Amino acid sequence: MTAIILSIGDELALGQTVDTNSAWISQQLAAVGCEIFGHATVPDDQAAIEAAIRQAAGRCDFLIISGGIGPTEDDLTRQALGAVMGVELEMDATWLAKLTDFFRSRGREMPEMNKIQAMIPRGAMMIENTAGTAAGIDATYQSGDLKTTCRVFVMPGVPKEMRIMFTRDVLPHIASAGGGAVILSRTLHTFGLGESMVAEKLGDLMNRKRNPSVGTTVAGGIVSLRINARFGSRDEAQKQLDETSDACRAALGDLIFGQDEQTLPQVVGDLLKNGDRRLTVATAESCTGGLLAKMLTDVPGSSAYFRQGWVTYSNEAKYERLGVSMEILNVYGAVSEHVVGAMAKNARRLAKANFALAISGIAGPDGGSTSKPVGTVCIALAAVDPAEKTKSIVQQRTFLFSGDRDMIRDRSAKMALTMLRYHLLQTDLRF
Repeated sequence: MTAIILSIGDELALGQTVDTNSAWISQQLAAVGCEIFGHATVPDDQAAIEAAIRQAAGRCDFLIISGGIGPTEDDLTRQALGAVMGVELEMDATWLAKLTDFFRSRGREMPEMNKIQAMIPRGAMMIENTAGTAAGIDATYQSGDLKTTCRVFVMPGVPKEMRIMFTRDVLPHIASAGGGAVILSRTLHTFGLGESMVAEKLGDLMNRKRNPSVGTTVAGGIVSLRINARFGSRDEAQKQLDETSDACRAALGDLIFGQDEQTLPQVVGDLLKNGDRRLTVATAESCTGGLLAKMLTDVPGSSAYFRQGWVTYSNEAKYERLGVSMEILNVYGAVSEHVVGAMAKNARRLAKANFALAISGIAGPDGGSTSKPVGTVCIALAAVDPAEKTKSIVQQRTFLFSGDRDMIRDRSAKMALTMLRYHLLQTDLRF
């Protein structure tokens, strides 16, 4: 059981609007075991839509189309489908009456152009739209040699309308054709090692012939493992998904910080709030300009653990606001473990927090040198000394991050969070 998804619209083809429909539809299809052969985006051009329908319909069992069934001249999907099927469009009297009532109930006469929304290719069935005016289409396409049969569903491009129609009238047909098969998915997130090193640790788990399959993707320095289990029953798929997930965790250990929608700041926040202990954190930032504090406070409920933050971009600010001695700044430079160590220690004391994270680095594009090239970032974590509560134990590391200014700043903040996560897990940072 296979499907291809077509999204119709100039605004999608030109990148003016992000196509969220295809991603959502794919997730729903995967949940009933339907394999996605591809997504395509087609502009509001009848010839282009016809070509896309012909090409896709010959390669899949179900063709899912969204968009292009509005009332205006650039809505050409129904006409293109009729042309491909070799039939005329016919008026659906039932939907025409509902359209007329829709406008009349709002004290308006229906514009003549809206009548096109009640027309569907001869032989097709109308899918009711309970949230809008564009009726959907349920049609069966059969090639001239009768060797290819594809069921075609056309829905509005408006996400709300499409989702209602798809859930109620499209997905049940596809689910019944699958005989109960499902595709269950899970995503595990890591930070700290590159994609190739993660793949090396996973070994045979990434064999492409394996079911469940394991693949990796990278976004914002986060290497994510996408696990897909395709089986004939939900129970078997869930069992195999859990076993593969456990195997991935065994291979990567605490390199995995979260699952599915979890983010690194959320995970760190949960560790700070864990159980009866209510631990707090402060931040002292230079090159990241407050990004670390933003990540921490993006999480709802972060006031339970975030005390305060300082952005001390200049040496004078580090001295005046955090009490970093000018001697240390002059001898070692602002980008040094000595300076971030002092920033973290003093920030923790001033904020009366359990922890403080400090960052100072060279984000570029200028400012680098032979000894400290662009991407050099020093990060420190100060924690309460259990032996003497008024003092701090400080960890500090120097990293060399690649990428442009935004990437360096982003990775710096995430590495600071990672240092705190490992400390809260009571284990050493191993990269």
